Amino acid sequence: MPLIVSRIQTFLRLESSAGILLMLAALLALIASNSMLQHAYLSLFSTPVEVKIGALEIAKPLILWVNDGLMAIFFFLIGLEIKREILQGELSSLDKATLPVMAAIGGMAGPALVFVAINASSPATLNGWAIPAATDIAFALGVLLLLGSRVPASLKVFLLAIAIIDDLGAIAIIALFYTADLSLTALSLAGLGIGGLIALNRMGVKAITPYVLIGLFVWVCVLKSGVHATLAGVVTALAIPINGHHAQSQSPLHRIEHGLHPWVAFGILPLFAFANAGVSLAGVSLSDFLAPLPLGIAAGLVLGKQLGVFGATFLAVKAGLAKRPAGANWAHIYGIACLTGIGFTMSLFIGTLAFSDAALLDQVRLGVLGGSLLSALLGVAILMAASYFEQRGTTGPVNQTLTRELR
Repeated sequence: MPLIVSRIQTFLRLESSAGILLMLAALLALIASNSMLQHAYLSLFSTPVEVKIGALEIAKPLILWVNDGLMAIFFFLIGLEIKREILQGELSSLDKATLPVMAAIGGMAGPALVFVAINASSPATLNGWAIPAATDIAFALGVLLLLGSRVPASLKVFLLAIAIIDDLGAIAIIALFYTADLSLTALSLAGLGIGGLIALNRMGVKAITPYVLIGLFVWVCVLKSGVHATLAGVVTALAIPINGHHAQSQSPLHRIEHGLHPWVAFGILPLFAFANAGVSLAGVSLSDFLAPLPLGIAAGLVLGKQLGVFGATFLAVKAGLAKRPAGANWAHIYGIACLTGIGFTMSLFIGTLAFSDAALLDQVRLGVLGGSLLSALLGVAILMAASYFEQRGTTGPVNQTLTRELR
């Protein structure tokens, strides 16, 4: 028993373990959806859950408590990471931020354009244009870290910066394009709560509890307003102080981020994946994958992401606006561009906002799972080939071709 516990602890300390758990959760969802457990699986996440305090009532099926409630905590963590990176990290100066910002913009525009091109004649599915524009931080980084020392360490920072900016873009897209009918009363109350968060920050309050309580109030108001409730998590995160009481103390932001990360990585995200990745493959044929919606998503993730990220990176470097990550060649950059096509969590999440029809959501899952898997395999193959030929003292056919064409 102690040996088993020790091995579990060792696994959880691995940086790639969060991505591995996501894969396992998705696999379990697929198994449950295609076995005798299908009815139990569907019944579990359709279970009604109600919270009522006086006149305030929140009644939703379990899956929406996961998507609207637990994912608000995920977005809260994303907000903390974005604030830290902008103020103290890889996005804190123009020379650091230029390359990942341009790569991320290309990585959002490319997939959206590919999706729209494929779905132009299908108005019913065009609302899913943003689904392939997202990158899953945990999944993509987990796959990259599985390669260990085969790739330069700078690529981890580059991929992380792209994914964080990508998430910032996803947050903006959700706020602007996936918002239902608005309740001005609820929005006004949310605005008061946000004002309270700003006041706490300006007064230098370092205690975490007041921010959490007001953040919870903002979440309820945003949930009732018609704006997606996860955005309340981002707003609350931006108000958390990033400076401690004195130079030696850890700030509230760093303490929360450090404490919350394991719960999100090993609890919330795998649960979200298990709740949303289940799709029945009974009767599924090649023609189902070639329907406009799943094909547009898969092509956006596999082709749009790599072309957008790699193309924008190439232009930024050739224009003298930025430099390639230290120790990375063009084959490495191309491999990273492919890995950004792992959309998974964020793509599935945007899919639940874009469509409510069960049949369309199944198509979304097919496209996201297929596109993410192909992107992962392609990225790993290219990065391993680049590493192999680099170790043998030659640039190899992949990098030779890229270098010759891009010189």
